[in-house]
Amino acid sequence: MHYHPLGNTGLTVSVAGLGCGGNSRLGLGRGASFDDCVAVARAAIDLGVNFLDTAEVYGTEEIVGAAVKSYDRDRLVISTKALFKTEDTAETVTQKVEASLKRLGLDHVDVFHFHAVGPAAYEHHRDVLAPALLRLKEQGKVRHVGLTETGPRDPEQAMLARAVEEAPWEVVMLAYSLVNQGARTKVFPVTVRRGIGTLLMFVVRNIFSNDAYRRAVFAKLVEDGRLEASVLAQGSADGDPLAFLVSEGGAASITDAAYRYARHEKGADVILFGTGNRAHVKANIDSILRPPLPAPVIERLHRTFGHLSGVGLDLPGPVKA
Repeated sequence: MHYHPLGNTGLTVSVAGLGCGGNSRLGLGRGASFDDCVAVARAAIDLGVNFLDTAEVYGTEEIVGAAVKSYDRDRLVISTKALFKTEDTAETVTQKVEASLKRLGLDHVDVFHFHAVGPAAYEHHRDVLAPALLRLKEQGKVRHVGLTETGPRDPEQAMLARAVEEAPWEVVMLAYSLVNQGARTKVFPVTVRRGIGTLLMFVVRNIFSNDAYRRAVFAKLVEDGRLEASVLAQGSADGDPLAFLVSEGGAASITDAAYRYARHEKGADVILFGTGNRAHVKANIDSILRPPLPAPVIERLHRTFGHLSGVGLDLPGPVKA
C-alpha cells in the first residue's frame, strides 16, 4: 500500500480508501449479512487500507465500527458524515455527531463531513452549522472538519469552488473521473495551494463497468452535441470511445484505467472504492496502486473529454443499459 498526507491535517492515509456507501454499501446493497459486510471492511484493512469513509445515510456506521474493533484505532482514519437541512441548528450538529459516534462505537472520528452540500445551502452550513462542528473538534470528538459536494446536483462544482477558498474546511470529498475532469482546473490547484485534503468519489461508476450503459451514455452525448461523433468512430467497432484505454493504454480494463487516471492526478489524496465482494477488494486496490497511464493516453483523455461536466455521476441504484 502507498500512503500519503491528507492535506495539512497531519493524517497519513492510504491512497486507496474504502467507501462504505454507493451501490454496494459493503454488501448491504445486495442483501449480504452484517458479518459478511464486516468481512469486506476487514479484508481492505488487512491489505493496508487505513482510510474508511461511511455516513449516517449509508447505514454502514455500525458495520465499520464492528470491523475496526480488531485493529489499532490510532492507525486507522475513520470518516463519516451527515445530511443537514437549512432549518437545522448547531444543536442538530451535536446530536448527529453524537449519534454517529454511538453507532461507530468510537469516542471520536478523524473527519466529520457535512454531506452533499448544495450551492444554495452552503452559507447556512458555513455560518450556522460549522461553528458547532468546530466546538466538537475542541472537545476531541471530531479531529477535522470537512464537507462533500453533491456531484449530480452541482455538476459545475459551484459550491466546492467557493468552499475551498474559505475556512474552516480541512478536507473535501469531490466527484472526479476521466469523463468528469472539472476539478483538475477548478479545485485541485486551490486544494494543493491551501493544504486541503481531498477524497475522490465517482472515480468508478456504472459508466465504466457497464459496457452497454456506457455506449448509451456516449451516444446521447453525441446526440446532444456535447461530444463529436468522430469520437465514437475512433474508439472501437462497437462505438466504445474508451476501448483505446485497454488496446493502446495498457490497462487491464476500463475500470482499471479509471482508477489509475484519478490516482495519479496532482491533488488527489485518497481514491475511494466501494465493493460488497471480498474478492473484488484486492483487484480494486491493485488498480489504484498501478503506475500512471501513458502520457499520450492522458493527453487524449484531456483533449477528448476535458470539456464535459456531470457525466458518469449516476446516483446509487439500478441502471438500465
